[in-house]
Amino acid sequence: MKTIRIFSTCLLLLPFVSCTQVANKGSDAAIEKKVESLLSRMTLEEKIGQMNQITSYGNIEDMSSLIKKGEVGSILNEVDPVRINALQRVAMEESRLGIPLLIARDVIHGFKTIFPIPLGQAASFNPQIAKDGARVAAIEASSVGIRWTFAPMIDIARDPRWGRIAEGCGEDTYLTSVMGAAMVEGFQGDSLNSPTSIAACPKHFVGYGAAEGGRDYNSTFIPERRLRNVYLPPFEAATKAGAATFMTSFNDNDGIPSTGNAFILKDVLRGEWGFDGLVVTDWASASEMISHGFAADSKEVAMKSVNAGVDMEMVSYTFVKELPALIKEGKVKESTIDEAVRNILRVKYRLGLFDAPYVDEKQPSVMYTPSHLKVAKQAAVESAILLKNDKEVLPLQESLKTVAVVGPMANAPYEQLGTWIFDGEKAHTQTPLNAIKEMVGDKVQVIYEPGLAYSREKNPAGVAKAAAAAARADVILAFVGEEAILSGEAHCLADLNLQGDQSVLITALAKTGKPVVTIVMAGRPLTIDQEVEESTAVLYSFHPGTMGGPALADLLWGKAVPSGKTPVTFPKMVGQIPVYYAHNKTGRPATRNEVLLDDIAVEAGQTSLGCTSFYMDAGFDPLFPFGYGLSYTTFKYSNVKLSSASLKKDDVLTVTFDLENTGKYKGTEVAQLYIQDKVGSVTRPVKELKRFTRVTLKPGEKKNVSFELPVSELAFWNIDMVKVVEPGDFGLWVATDSQSGEEVFFKVVD
Repeated sequence: MKTIRIFSTCLLLLPFVSCTQVANKGSDAAIEKKVESLLSRMTLEEKIGQMNQITSYGNIEDMSSLIKKGEVGSILNEVDPVRINALQRVAMEESRLGIPLLIARDVIHGFKTIFPIPLGQAASFNPQIAKDGARVAAIEASSVGIRWTFAPMIDIARDPRWGRIAEGCGEDTYLTSVMGAAMVEGFQGDSLNSPTSIAACPKHFVGYGAAEGGRDYNSTFIPERRLRNVYLPPFEAATKAGAATFMTSFNDNDGIPSTGNAFILKDVLRGEWGFDGLVVTDWASASEMISHGFAADSKEVAMKSVNAGVDMEMVSYTFVKELPALIKEGKVKESTIDEAVRNILRVKYRLGLFDAPYVDEKQPSVMYTPSHLKVAKQAAVESAILLKNDKEVLPLQESLKTVAVVGPMANAPYEQLGTWIFDGEKAHTQTPLNAIKEMVGDKVQVIYEPGLAYSREKNPAGVAKAAAAAARADVILAFVGEEAILSGEAHCLADLNLQGDQSVLITALAKTGKPVVTIVMAGRPLTIDQEVEESTAVLYSFHPGTMGGPALADLLWGKAVPSGKTPVTFPKMVGQIPVYYAHNKTGRPATRNEVLLDDIAVEAGQTSLGCTSFYMDAGFDPLFPFGYGLSYTTFKYSNVKLSSASLKKDDVLTVTFDLENTGKYKGTEVAQLYIQDKVGSVTRPVKELKRFTRVTLKPGEKKNVSFELPVSELAFWNIDMVKVVEPGDFGLWVATDSQSGEEVFFKVVD
């Protein structure tokens, strides 16, 4: 029996252990000296110009005129290296002080080589996947002159109606902290001044994922304790990973828009965490404070934003318009402007832009290199989640003679790329249909009949035609899901069922009597209770990107074995939302023995249903819990042991257990460690993820696995708003998902 130890590396312990990239921090006295020297020579207008970010537009002469006068600090949405060099040349050679521009772009899950959406990457429970994806994106984007991306998005999102859940890492604070920090490290590389590094920008600071009703841009109400326990830790982790910049969010929380919130920007980000990078608004989020009713006009917008701690304004131009008068009136201090400009210049120096502002226009292309495609495919493989596999229909066997490929997502090269792919090209996408044909060659007959041209189509004739064709096959592969446009920013939904006639299609396919393998490609969890019931097997792939086709083909035919886990809870129906695993217990927690709607007796007494916290029509449990995912093999957990049943606050708890592959295939299990603080000065979640690791085992192989968990990581913000570890009893589970495992106990003593 082998032993594998999961050491307390800086990545696993984030956000609790600093893994700061030393080369990128403000301890570099040489950079600080340069910043102060340059700042001392700047006019007020030039300072304010550095705080102005514009979006690229067609007339390069007009942009050049502004740059020459020192009125632009950053440009976003320019991807032509020739134009970027031309604009930089104006900044470096024709402006008075020669301050380089910071070129920015939304590079979220790839630039040209598109990786699975971040929610999909989170499903891998593998921070290396996130880091590799960000590294590839940085290499490709920087090759055209982009040196700043507005990623990672590390909003905790517990409402899949919210379209931007696709852009983040799901519902869990710890998973998001680890994956977000990995993305920061991937974007920024070993040193920010490397020409292949781009500055990361964790967003949206903070609470945006809790938008009421899952409706984008909506208000949030997150009390400070919940903000600190749930929503802030991923951003602290990103800070400790060396994130160069931060972005404010659109939402107001408890009535205060983030762009005007001095508490989060000054007290927490700067004061508590020591962040010394650049804070930028989201697109026009400064001027939108007028719509919020938080500012009367653009002058008040500029005043409140800058005084709250914003350094750069994205595209709404209130800073350049209003700050000179505000300073004259004493409503904004010039020292406040100076501090903002220090933060901007510091990032530009750290990126090496003063020494190397231009991009090599003649360098060989780094887009879609074989190494990039290889890691993108591996990311898609590890992101896929096996939700059901009755009769072991998967993996498909070599004896298979005929396979039907149906559904609108089988050959949709643009749609499988997912949201936020401004620069991705569908011509480079490898779809499941083409990958399957290439894999099976002449050995298996492939019958392709999509049934529906796109996910929202309603076409009974197409459904009937697809079902008739599929009836001739040995097995049916149904590729359904969402078009890319149905998730992402401003793409929220009140109904999470499969769109169009896709459900009708699955029902028709099931009636053929042939095994139906449903493969879902979507940007969020969908309410697919009926489709799961009707399918023999279900494989869920959050929009998998450029290499999604070969990855899914490998999984279906067993060249790869599924290992993904749900990074967010799947509801049975929309009415359960918000539904997430780390909820508080309540005074009357559900027992899962309640009487459901169809079982209620006529004229039943009012107390006959159990009087617990559940839905009569949905029960208590979700469709699939957080951390859930099957494999083609099976795993057994046993022999869970704790280093001690009684620990002090400065101790480290070591948890060991045996993990055995009890099935027929080599596979990888994501082992998860959960804890519960039994009694606190405030109520605590029923479970919280604290560790996870991927363990690969051959059939019959057993390994002894070890987690190390410092007791300090059990701290939370208590009734007095102090972050402490409270003494008392704790439960602990080592399991395959958030609803499994046998509980063991330990105690923390003073």
